[in-house]
Amino acid sequence: MKSEVKGHFLTPDGQVKKGILSIAEGKIVGCEFNIVSEQAEWEAEGVIVPGFIDVHVHGGGGADVMDATPEALDQISATHGAKGTTAWLATTVTQSTRNTDRAIDAVVEYMKSDRNGKSGAQVVGIHLEGPFLNPKLRGAHREDFVRLPDKAQFIQWCERAEGAIRMITLAPELEGAEELIREAVNRGIVVSAGHSDATWADMETATARGVSHVTHLFNAMRPLHHREPGLIAYTLQHPALTADLIVDGIHLHPGIVDLALANKGADKLLLITDAMRAACIGDGEYGFDGFQVTVLNGEARIHDGTLAGSLLTLDEAFRRMVDKHDVSMADASRMASVNPAKLLRLDSIRGSIAEGMKADLVQLQGNGSVRWTMVDGQYVYGQKA
Repeated sequence: MKSEVKGHFLTPDGQVKKGILSIAEGKIVGCEFNIVSEQAEWEAEGVIVPGFIDVHVHGGGGADVMDATPEALDQISATHGAKGTTAWLATTVTQSTRNTDRAIDAVVEYMKSDRNGKSGAQVVGIHLEGPFLNPKLRGAHREDFVRLPDKAQFIQWCERAEGAIRMITLAPELEGAEELIREAVNRGIVVSAGHSDATWADMETATARGVSHVTHLFNAMRPLHHREPGLIAYTLQHPALTADLIVDGIHLHPGIVDLALANKGADKLLLITDAMRAACIGDGEYGFDGFQVTVLNGEARIHDGTLAGSLLTLDEAFRRMVDKHDVSMADASRMASVNPAKLLRLDSIRGSIAEGMKADLVQLQGNGSVRWTMVDGQYVYGQKA
């Protein structure tokens, strides 16, 4: 059965146009775009953009991926779906092998089930953040579970995940990283440098091995220095590397975001949330990976003041890029939808509004807030006005 969606659409050419989409079996089967919309018109009536894709989500709405239950994954999906995310990677934290096993098992079963994408955003894979991180730059990851890269353990997790692992964040300078990177690349898994003390030379070696992305650029990595530029400068200078940013106004100074934009451009940057369980709940005390986290005034910190993820949602990240960094809506969409789809090699079915693509859509109101979210052609938040 076909359905139609009418409105103002952000089209693949970067323009907002009036149009009609025909949708059947969760896909866009017809597009009819007409004249370019006037800004005042689409601001008043709303603009429909490709659904956001978040490659780094730990939790939200009081739930965490490491809870390892379908109810937790439902809650996270609903929480972020209400904020425009239509696809996400269930992201682990550094934990015991047993707890990581449990989380992987839960995500794999959830992805096979009918409930995936019904309550909100669809889980499209797993992002292993850790445990192969540099202990000096572990952030809010537990030191007692951080370890050197272990190819055998990684293979075990890959086999357990049945192909669901799409991304891994690791410190490429660590002993054992070379073999693990090659194994991941051979399996088609995105290898991202993060929580790392890598030097410029380390990154030259890492990119030659297959590292293609950088996790939360500037955060939890060797600071920039004029005699040892390290991971940050290498990322800014290396045209093939993509990177993601947490643009909540807390993790990064606005000038640093502008620096990344000036050097990488919107085509090489992704917006992520790195959201933890308190996202969309508010101030209070929360458990996070064995830590007590205090959430106050939009910041989540453990006892020593270290940031413990964020409370960000992708609709807010999108708005901030447009409102505070003078980024066009088309470029913000690249960072929130197109580029994540490309990174995960899902761009043939996700990330843009075109015939043959999944009907994953978000209508934004003039103030940037979400009016409705559609996943696989079904409204999961709000409804058509």
